[in-house]
Amino acid sequence: MTTVGLIGLGAMGSGMAASLRRAGHNVQVFDVRREVAQAFAAEGGVAHDTLASLGAACDVVVSVVVNAAQTESVLFGDGSTAGCAASMKPGSVFVMCSTVDPNWSVALEARLEGMGLQYVDAPISGGAAKAASGQMTMMTAGKPAAYAVAEPFLNAMAAKVYKLGDSAGAGSKVKIINQLLAGVHIAAAAEAMALGLREGVDAAALYEVITNSAGNSWMFENRMAHVLAADYTPLSAVDIFVKDLGIVLDMARASKFPLPLSSTAHQMFMQASTAGFAKEDDSAVIKIFPGIELPKGKA
Repeated sequence: MTTVGLIGLGAMGSGMAASLRRAGHNVQVFDVRREVAQAFAAEGGVAHDTLASLGAACDVVVSVVVNAAQTESVLFGDGSTAGCAASMKPGSVFVMCSTVDPNWSVALEARLEGMGLQYVDAPISGGAAKAASGQMTMMTAGKPAAYAVAEPFLNAMAAKVYKLGDSAGAGSKVKIINQLLAGVHIAAAAEAMALGLREGVDAAALYEVITNSAGNSWMFENRMAHVLAADYTPLSAVDIFVKDLGIVLDMARASKFPLPLSSTAHQMFMQASTAGFAKEDDSAVIKIFPGIELPKGKA
């Protein structure tokens, strides 16, 4: 039986690991917070204290960390702690679920292949609730041999697994374009709600009307609910879009392609971050607008 390991039991990773376990797979986990990994294993599965031991035990390793730098650390270590790549068996598959520069993903595939390992470029989308229910989306690219090993696990974690290319890069490009839209939609939603508040419109009434009108977006409906509840608990933090829209702009800059809306949205998230809201939910970008009184939520 093929064994799967998952690294990173955060908002998305914990749900993905649970989906794998629910599908009957032998799930091995690692998280820098050992108590989180142990809590998962108590319900079924194995918690590893080191990345190296997880790598040695698994045929497929799924990485659900924040960015390229953390992925590098997971694979190759951080100078003081070994990563998982050196201990993985030849032919094992590394599935990378972070939002990264597509060119970095292409280079990673070549580096891992040089070590005798296989790679699937597999960014994810859908949020924590869909990850927990196995209903999220995966935007994947990889060689057929890598898919042959990893596909049962991809299908267990996601309702939609899009195969976008037979080598790394295409999955990350599509995810970056998704993040362009997500970031711009959140920024636009915040701007619209802020204007309504400035003009004295009842926030709950505005939300009700917009979510039943043509101006609605998934992001308006989801994120402005956080604003109405005055709940800025970071399901996805402001700094995630500082990073992701930065990658969007880097990709476009390389081919001299103009992205005026993305540039403006990026500046809005940068402003929110430097104003002290970096670790708050990305809906906190609304806090950059002056002269408005935000909803206080229910007492």
